[in-house]
Amino acid sequence: MLKIPYICKNFTTHTVRLCTGNPHNPLYSFTHLHSTKIHNMKSHNCIYILTILTMVAAWVATGCAGAPSEQPIVTVSIEPQRYILEQITGDRVQVRSLLTEGANPETYDPSVTHMHNLGNSLGYLRMGNIGFEVALIDKIREANPDLKIFDTSAGVVPITGTHSHGDGHEHETVDPHTWTSVKNVKVIASNMLEAMEIIDPSNSSYYRRNYETFATRLDSIDSLITVRLAPVKGASFMVWHPSLSYFARDYGLNQIVVGNADHKESSIADLRGAIDDARSHGAGIFFFQKDFDSRQVSAINAELEACEVSINPLTYQWEDEIIKIADSIASKAVAPHDGQDKTE
Repeated sequence: MLKIPYICKNFTTHTVRLCTGNPHNPLYSFTHLHSTKIHNMKSHNCIYILTILTMVAAWVATGCAGAPSEQPIVTVSIEPQRYILEQITGDRVQVRSLLTEGANPETYDPSVTHMHNLGNSLGYLRMGNIGFEVALIDKIREANPDLKIFDTSAGVVPITGTHSHGDGHEHETVDPHTWTSVKNVKVIASNMLEAMEIIDPSNSSYYRRNYETFATRLDSIDSLITVRLAPVKGASFMVWHPSLSYFARDYGLNQIVVGNADHKESSIADLRGAIDDARSHGAGIFFFQKDFDSRQVSAINAELEACEVSINPLTYQWEDEIIKIADSIASKAVAPHDGQDKTE
């Protein structure tokens, strides 16, 4: 709360204080020597006035400069999105995720705080096809009719047949993990730039410069991974949850899904089929999400003896995670040889 300063003068000690509350605890004080000459007193009084005015001006300027202005909020669905968007927005907005790191997207239910943040946001940048987004989008629109909503995966060539979300329509459902592809992230970032130019046009040139820098870095990462994985092109890897479909498509790899899209128990027949498929393709690496998949992974892998690697596709550290996945495949996967099944 801003307190207006006032002047306290002690005529006995000839002390002038600039106070905001308790006069015994002033912001500033100034003492002059007593003079019996009238013209000297007038001169000193002028000095006092100038000094006090200077102190007030300095105090007001300091107070105004130090008062933090509230940043506008933009909401995204998941932490990888927050990372991507912050490469573009820098410190101009506050980016908040609905799904915080470590939360399970299959059981996510927005808190009152999350819905409040949405209502105070300049815009909501949804990933596009995540299950909880689909379930909540009508509620979000109803609660926030003026909220600008953007699909950041628009323009990404979709992969279908990996997820059913429990409705039994696997072949019609789009795989939501678009952000696990560097090529896709360049499309996603471009969509984010367009969204920010609409909802915050005053910072448009700043956002565009940041996007161009980030896009150049994405091209470098893509080139690096392409070279790194070229020797194992066509190789197969196992994954419990089908989260790396777009990554596999980008670099000519074969993803063998051992579990299912909903993190549920798989039947014995399905597990046996996945194990046989992995063995026939020579899959030497098994990716799993530690928080969700670890119960069955070790038991299944005891038969395959593949290298187990824990990944977190929902981490904020998107770039580090993508490079980690690429390095794991490059060092552990084996390219298919003659007589061995190749990527379909």
